[in-house]
Amino acid sequence: MALQALHSSGVAFRKILSHFPEELSLAFAYGSGVYRQAGPSSDQKVSSNLVFNLDTTLEFSRELKKKKKKKNCWQQPDIWLFFSPISFLFQLIKYGVISTSILIEDLLNWNNLYIAGRLQKPVKIIAMNENVILRSALDKNLRSAVTAAFLMLPESFSEEDLFIEIAGLSYSGDFRMVIGEDKTKVLNIVLPNMAHFRELYSSILQENPQVVYKTQQGRLEIDKSPEGQFTQLMTLPKTLQQRINHIMDPPGKNRDVEETLLQLAHDPDCGDVVRLGLSAIVRPSSIRQSTKGIFTAGLKNSVIYSSLKLHKMWKGWLRKTS
Repeated sequence: MALQALHSSGVAFRKILSHFPEELSLAFAYGSGVYRQAGPSSDQKVSSNLVFNLDTTLEFSRELKKKKKKKNCWQQPDIWLFFSPISFLFQLIKYGVISTSILIEDLLNWNNLYIAGRLQKPVKIIAMNENVILRSALDKNLRSAVTAAFLMLPESFSEEDLFIEIAGLSYSGDFRMVIGEDKTKVLNIVLPNMAHFRELYSSILQENPQVVYKTQQGRLEIDKSPEGQFTQLMTLPKTLQQRINHIMDPPGKNRDVEETLLQLAHDPDCGDVVRLGLSAIVRPSSIRQSTKGIFTAGLKNSVIYSSLKLHKMWKGWLRKTS
């Protein structure tokens, strides 16, 4: 696993971190303020997103309420992640909180693919403790992302194809990609950051026995035989396997997951079914997260932030049609 350590931007993010309670298991930053993105947002003021992970969110919410005197802080333990926009040092920052147990569950099983999807892309690690289980889950999430992408790609493809597929996993079925997000968002994330994606996934690709990784040419070849695809399907996260089983299982059949995956491994439309399974995970999660965001961030902040998203989408559309 090659999660990026924080270097040049460390001082700025640590200043922000000092305004939040301590005792974090993991803190990371992402967004255009961390890694450059192409597209209509590249010439605007950058924004940053921070995620704080700790064993229980209850104490964090109490401390944060004292420090920031905010009325919209979390009031129950281990609540699922949502973001609250705030203004800090003249830039827009969103921060979210998630408990360690829920984070690990999503990394291993892809229950929501919300936080797991963020960590499939390059991020800046601000703080991290020596939790062996968490570190193992972070690594497993990256390997699962590679496997899912393999199933949706042809026998031969480029590094760029692979990283675009990986970066798009958490956007499959996301209704915000229809309304409110720039349609070229995935390309804008990947193309300026190919080197960071290589650093994140290079060792995993070189160790994978099912892929021939031609690093000099930036090309990959994978095993697309039914046997190879069955091996890949059997290592997918549990929730994705269950969604695939639900899609393929005819009424009254009640087949077990392994039987369904064996059939799918022989199906020429295997990749399309995997994509449908991803959409079945992401769609309800994206709706739920957006709904929570309105209530927790406050209507004013939500309207401001949403208007920026719509503006980015509009500029992206104009750029494509010009």
